[in-house]
Amino acid sequence: MEPFDRTSALAKVQSAEDAWNTRDPVRVAAAYSADSVWRNRDQFIRGRDEIVEFLRAKWARELDYALRKSLWTFGANRIAVRFQYECHDTAGQWWRSYGNELWEFDAEGLMRRREASINDVPIEPAQRRIFGPRPESERGVDPPLR
Repeated sequence: MEPFDRTSALAKVQSAEDAWNTRDPVRVAAAYSADSVWRNRDQFIRGRDEIVEFLRAKWARELDYALRKSLWTFGANRIAVRFQYECHDTAGQWWRSYGNELWEFDAEGLMRRREASINDVPIEPAQRRIFGPRPESERGVDPPLR
């Protein structure tokens, strides 16, 4: 894998956002190495099978999930992102989740490590601002923090 430059790091972040917005656990897991290690909030996940299982459970409870990722910084084989997503639970409560991720890639460009810290804020439906995948006109635009 060539070291990231700004263009390739931005493309990797957008590709990840696009994949996660499909809510297809198998497609998302394909971007991770077979032995990938995750920390997601208080959960520790290892390997593609566990990633798929985790994502299936996530999207069964986080309904109408829609995500925006933003490049924070990058290095040779690492990227840091911040993100926001919105979803609702089965009771109809909407949530906006704010987080940071640290990514590390292997020689083939697959993510071998993902560290995610996430905070959730309840919101009213009228406060929503993320509706489905990012339209072309918003690519490269960071969502507001509040």
